[in-house]
Amino acid sequence: MLRPFIPAKNHDQSKRFYEALGFASEYADSNIAIMSHGIDSFILQNFYVKELADNFMVQLTVDDAGAWWKEHDPVGVADKLGIPAPIPPSMQPWGLVVGFIYDPSGVLWHVTQTAR
Repeated sequence: MLRPFIPAKNHDQSKRFYEALGFASEYADSNIAIMSHGIDSFILQNFYVKELADNFMVQLTVDDAGAWWKEHDPVGVADKLGIPAPIPPSMQPWGLVVGFIYDPSGVLWHVTQTAR
């Protein structure tokens, strides 16, 4: 299992963001939160360097990106938290359906549909 450490400028806001997108907090204190989504997980850390966050990308692979998008409503989550609007899933030139979401710290998530 691979479990990356994701930077957070505002740990509490980032934790709320990920919970709103369907991640569960398995453990949390003032320094870290272990966030899980099915078999996938990461450690949200209370650590932020702008250059790191602005260049950090994570891919979440799901069976159906459109269904995931509809269920978790990243547009509504972004509006509620006042962060940049996500880009809905669409076929990319490299042959995968991908939606793009920025977290409150600037980390870019690729919600990618399993290749069929």
